[in-house]
Amino acid sequence: MPSGPFARPPDLDRGSRTSVHRQIERWLTEAIDGGELRPDDRLPTESVLAQFFGVSRMTLRQALAVLAERGVLLRRRGRGGGTFVARPLIDCDLTGFIEQLRRANLSAQARVVSATTTEPSGAVAVALGIEGDQRVHRVVRVRSSDGDPLALEHSYFPADLFPDLLRLPLTGSLYALLAQRYDRQPATAKESLRPVIADASTATLLGATPGAALLLVQRVASTAAGLPVEFARDVFRPDRVRITVRSEWTGRRD
Repeated sequence: MPSGPFARPPDLDRGSRTSVHRQIERWLTEAIDGGELRPDDRLPTESVLAQFFGVSRMTLRQALAVLAERGVLLRRRGRGGGTFVARPLIDCDLTGFIEQLRRANLSAQARVVSATTTEPSGAVAVALGIEGDQRVHRVVRVRSSDGDPLALEHSYFPADLFPDLLRLPLTGSLYALLAQRYDRQPATAKESLRPVIADASTATLLGATPGAALLLVQRVASTAAGLPVEFARDVFRPDRVRITVRSEWTGRRD
């Protein structure tokens, strides 16, 4: 029998109102929360675990399935597969990305892939409310936490509103730059979300598999006066980031 947290089996209470598979879920969750099992640790095989807990493989699979559905465990098939402790999801509400990582005790990095000034596509021009012959700054960055890629950002800014933007440091908060250097702080955003499939280049930048499911967040950010200052297409890894949406109801909702 493996050492560490699996050196001594727990005493499962088969007379309890809490089912055995729920007790196994709780035991594994506490082992993860307590640091005895860490992200990317591989669990013993189902047969070994079933023997360890003294249960049938069907009961064990119930517990593992629930934890996998909750994102606590990750099941992989094929050679090198098995059951692994998943890395915790990072909650992101699409604003204050760096600050949210700091609150989670995670370091945030931004790597600039490219930064160019170019003519906008039709969709970008419409989103920013500019003419097609006006130019935009296009900034592509990979956002990471502790070296783990989380998102690929494509951001477009009207060049007339933000001269010399590309000469400034672009590895920190771009919104802070807009506010501090140009006095044009984004105050509102209209966003849409949809699933997409990772192409080869995106997969390489995000450390994902080509064809993997990703989450695209498309955004138009505007100042308090309603002036569009950014059009963005951000692609997130859903295995590492969980998007949260907060709503406030100011009146009756039928």
